[in-house]
Amino acid sequence: MSRHDARVLALQALYEADTAHHPADEVLNRHLAEVMRPAAVRQYAAELVNGIVREKASLDQIISTLAPEFPAEQLSAIDRNILRIALYEMRCGEVPLKVAINEAVNIAKEFGSETSWRFVNGVLGAAAKL
Repeated sequence: MSRHDARVLALQALYEADTAHHPADEVLNRHLAEVMRPAAVRQYAAELVNGIVREKASLDQIISTLAPEFPAEQLSAIDRNILRIALYEMRCGEVPLKVAINEAVNIAKEFGSETSWRFVNGVLGAAAKL
C-alpha cells in the first residue's frame, strides 16, 4: 500500500471540504469512485479523513498554539490540511514521528507554495517536541 497516495487523496478531499464547504466524506467517496485505487489506500484515506474531521478543532488548536502568528483559520487550505494530516498521524501513534514529518514536508513541496515546506517542517518539528 502507498500511504503517500492515501495522504494525497485525503489532502484533496479535505481541501475541497475546506474551500467548497462540501462534506469531507462525500468528497472522498466521489474521488474514490472516479479512479480505482487499492483497498488499502482507500481504507487509509478514509481513516485519515474521518479522523481529521472528528479531531479538527483539537488539531487546529495545536496548530494555533505552535504557530500563534499564523492561526489555523488564516493558513492556506493546503498548508492547514497538510498539518492536520501529519498531526493526526503523530497523535494516533501508528506512524513514526519522522515519517509523518517527512511525508508532510514532501507533500508541501508538491502541493504547497514555495515556502510551505519550511513552515510545515517548523510547526511539525515543534509538535514532535511536545
